[in-house]
Amino acid sequence: MALPSGRRVDSPLSRLVRYGFTDAATAERLLSGEALSAVRSDPVLLDALGASADPDQALRALDSLAEALDPVERQTLLTTLTASKPLRDRLLGVLGASEGLAEHLARHPRDWHSLLTYESADLHPTLDEFERALAEGVWGEAGEGVPRPDALRTAYRRALLGIAARDVCGTADVVQTAAELADLATATLRAALEIAAEEQPLDAAACRLAVIGMGKCGGRELNYVSDVDVIFVAESSGDTDEGAALRAATRLAARMMRVCSETTGEGAIWPVDANLRPEGRNGPLVRTLASHLAYYQRWAKTWEFQALLKARPVAGDAGLGQEYCAAVAPLVWQAAQRENFVTDVQQMRRRVVDAIPAAEVERELKLGPGGLRDVEFSVQLLQLVHGRTDETLRSATTLDALAALAAGGYVGRADAAAMDAAYRFLRTLEHRIQLWKLRRTHLLPESAPELRRLGREMGFRSEPVAELRKEWRRHSREVRRLHEKLFYRPLLDAVAGLAPGEAHLSPEAARERLEALGYADPGAALRHLEALTAGMSRKAAIQRTLLPVLLGWFGDSADPDAGLLNFRKVSDALGKTPWYLRLLRDEGAAAENLARVLSAGRLAPDLLLRAPEAVALLGDEQGLQPRGRAPLE
Repeated sequence: MALPSGRRVDSPLSRLVRYGFTDAATAERLLSGEALSAVRSDPVLLDALGASADPDQALRALDSLAEALDPVERQTLLTTLTASKPLRDRLLGVLGASEGLAEHLARHPRDWHSLLTYESADLHPTLDEFERALAEGVWGEAGEGVPRPDALRTAYRRALLGIAARDVCGTADVVQTAAELADLATATLRAALEIAAEEQPLDAAACRLAVIGMGKCGGRELNYVSDVDVIFVAESSGDTDEGAALRAATRLAARMMRVCSETTGEGAIWPVDANLRPEGRNGPLVRTLASHLAYYQRWAKTWEFQALLKARPVAGDAGLGQEYCAAVAPLVWQAAQRENFVTDVQQMRRRVVDAIPAAEVERELKLGPGGLRDVEFSVQLLQLVHGRTDETLRSATTLDALAALAAGGYVGRADAAAMDAAYRFLRTLEHRIQLWKLRRTHLLPESAPELRRLGREMGFRSEPVAELRKEWRRHSREVRRLHEKLFYRPLLDAVAGLAPGEAHLSPEAARERLEALGYADPGAALRHLEALTAGMSRKAAIQRTLLPVLLGWFGDSADPDAGLLNFRKVSDALGKTPWYLRLLRDEGAAAENLARVLSAGRLAPDLLLRAPEAVALLGDEQGLQPRGRAPLE
């Protein structure tokens, strides 16, 4: 209604719309109810609700939580919310971002107290702290009178509530959140195995059982909702024969999996997936260490070694778990020597994309082109090829490995930074999608309300849907571009084809190799190699990677010694030039063509140094010019 002066009446509904509620009528009804009547006139709480990703959802969830509390506890909650900004941000942030955790709080309303503590130590809980929290929830006072598996499910959700609160409030970034989720999963597997051992003490006494974390759990980069991939390895304990020990270990492992996977009134935690084991679902659930090694040495496929890159002991017998990882690690770092290794990994990635339903490929954050798998496969392929001789590349965590690849000169700094930023964005988006209903999904939603909530969670407040789509497409395009560049890099096949002694040029091995390749003066050639690869510069790092291949190409020429000498001259003159380093590292044809040109005679380096742009014309990319471009590193 308009007043005579032209001013409009500020109705309750319009006021709620300004706070961000899209269903103002329902919001008004809830705020008029007994449970939340105190909130209706509290601008602090209304502002906080409006700042959440979905104010309507946050208000509905707060109403359900308040209804589930007795009047005294309800008043305590509302009073504390008004007085404590940390609790307000945490609780209302989670309620507006996750229906799944809101439902948990409605079933266990006193769990809001778990968000009340806001000490510095609480910002980044350790694995030990997660273990203590779960033990209290299962075997402590909180678990009294509750079946152990249900007590574990409740304690897990309570811990998950804290992780989500730190995540949505920004006190933990996506990398920290993924690591916390993996640590919580590790603590949960240990508790589930302890429950199984408590139920089956004779089986527990008959064997040593180790649980090996694989995939994102092994890499400490887990999602909110994901299968937790594991492999089981067991040995006999005491006088138990091997067959009986394996049967006992299998029963323990199967029970541990059911504790985590079964659905009850408290829901399920997550599925435990043991299909990465030898022979997959057709193989025995549990094997001895010797049986594992015999399979990997004789039968394993390329993808199985790629999966083992992330193997990490997480539960059970820690000593046996360490033995397993120490035994399989050399096999992982020899995998690149397999025939057609690079081609096999590339074809596997293409098969994954081809298997995505056509209707979903444009919304698939994980498996689709420009998605998370493109980053992971690119990083893992480079790790497996170059990690044979460079142990700094052997991290199981994607972004740590990417940083090591950039530090070692295997990936350009700018490319690594762009891929890092895109991966963080896509993982954050994936986390937010899964957090909503605590369901496993990697698809971008289609409905406008869901996209609006998701955009607001990602920090886009002006035009959340349009801004979200724009940013997602930008990162997706960048990932696809870099994946095509890195994953199909021509030099990978050449480097992977080197024997271990050729890939790492120790002085003794280098002299022998130079003589075998036909160098007339191995001593002089060795001095050139030492000059080209000495130091910690990016030029030296890149040349340490390329020289084993280049030496072979020089060796195929009429004058290998001249080719190497000329390469040193060109490298000394142009080696600090970013475009030249990028050309050598990224352009397979350029490196090979350069080797041929430099072996052609003494005039070749002089001509190239007078007209350095000619080097660019040797490359794979038409029109890559050294002058007039922004730095590429």
